[in-house]
Amino acid sequence: MQQRKLGANGPEVSALGYGAMSFTDFYGKTTDEDSARILDACVDFGITHVDTSNVYGMGRSETVIGAWLKKRGGEPPFRIATKVGIQRDPERRFNNDPDHLREQLEGSLKRLNVDCIDLYYIHRRDTAHEIEDVTETMAGFVKEGKIRSIGYSEIAPASLRRAAAVHPIAAVQSEYSLQTRSPELGLVQACKELGAALVAFSPVGRALLTDRPHSREAIQNIDFMKNNPRFTGRNLDFNMQKNAEFRALAADFGVPAASLAIAWCCAQGDHVLPIPGTRKIEHLKECVTGAEMTLSADDLARIEEVLPIGWCHGDRYNAAQWVAPERWC
Repeated sequence: MQQRKLGANGPEVSALGYGAMSFTDFYGKTTDEDSARILDACVDFGITHVDTSNVYGMGRSETVIGAWLKKRGGEPPFRIATKVGIQRDPERRFNNDPDHLREQLEGSLKRLNVDCIDLYYIHRRDTAHEIEDVTETMAGFVKEGKIRSIGYSEIAPASLRRAAAVHPIAAVQSEYSLQTRSPELGLVQACKELGAALVAFSPVGRALLTDRPHSREAIQNIDFMKNNPRFTGRNLDFNMQKNAEFRALAADFGVPAASLAIAWCCAQGDHVLPIPGTRKIEHLKECVTGAEMTLSADDLARIEEVLPIGWCHGDRYNAAQWVAPERWC
């Protein structure tokens, strides 16, 4: 598999990473045993970058990874990224207080069974703190040897520049795919300029860019999706029609739709690293296939013809889901 840098001064990792939100019940019930099998498959496929968060399953995702690492023994086969800043407190959903960041870092280290976290993200910005101050706090963790690099999730290019003026930022995590192109309005460019990786979550569009999109009935059992504008009402009807067109195009390429979606994402720059999440090894293999593809300019033009920028119906978040992500350019 292709190798890419996890930040200008960071290590090389596989172009395709793995998003471990799937180790929780966010998209439906799963088991820790199935999650362990996915980690085994990641090793087999050459995936060396795994992404999680302290809030995924309230520590469950980190705990699964830590238990797997402990059982395996030896040096971890992955560069591990985790996140902090979201909390399940209705009075205060986002917390970047220095004491909170330190407390949660210690918890993540313990759950992951590691002495140092390779990439530590601020999951959501807390507007009570200037980003420069938060970056200084995170830089202190680097100096202490508790984390190796700093990242931010869902921030705007202007915020990235402010943070990078204080300390190098290794990565920005943002939704980026053929159905979510907003990072092209400055974030893709700013990351490249500043040497930060753009870690693309949901690169197969929560299954809308695969051969197995969720049915309307299945969506009703997934809390996040049943209230998301892209998966409700007529928007879903329109998007399913575009899914069918994309699936037909992928068939013409001779690959699964997910493979083509991942290949497109990887083609957007050698600093772009998609991190799909799945609970099925065969689905993961489709994503790996995409990371091993090379698309020509003609290939990209064919994809753009079927899924032109702005094709997707409905906002990517509803009003409640939009609280905290930065969407200005």
